[in-house]
Amino acid sequence: MAATRQLPALSLEAAKIAADAAEQKAKQMGMDFNIALVDSTTHLLHFVRMPNAKLTSIQTAIDKAFTAAGHRAPTSVYAGQNFLPGGPAFGIHNTNGGRFNIIGGGLPIMVDGVCVGAIGVSTGTPAQDIECATAGVEAVEKVVQRRQGAKL
Repeated sequence: MAATRQLPALSLEAAKIAADAAEQKAKQMGMDFNIALVDSTTHLLHFVRMPNAKLTSIQTAIDKAFTAAGHRAPTSVYAGQNFLPGGPAFGIHNTNGGRFNIIGGGLPIMVDGVCVGAIGVSTGTPAQDIECATAGVEAVEKVVQRRQGAKL
């Protein structure tokens, strides 16, 4: 029996690739966002605050990434009726020191079915945040595919 185990984690290089892609998408959208990247253990790895991103959404972006990595699911899945007052999971947003975020814009970054980290984007509407975050995830996926292809 092994006393320890290795967990795959997003590298700083990959986090920067994701942030750059999300920032480029934001520019295409004509918006400024806060963009947070965390590793598989939910710890902040990289952060970008674009010039006109809302100051009040800095922590929101970080918490979206925290939630997506910690639960290995997009934050948007927690926006349904189950999480509203009277729903069976209402109050979940108060867990984890108030860091659990149920607003769209947090996406896990998966490699070979394993969550290696997550991106959280905030300042726009949930749909805009998701669009920007998706660009970051897709950029990392492309890098992984290229590198895996080179090993074959």
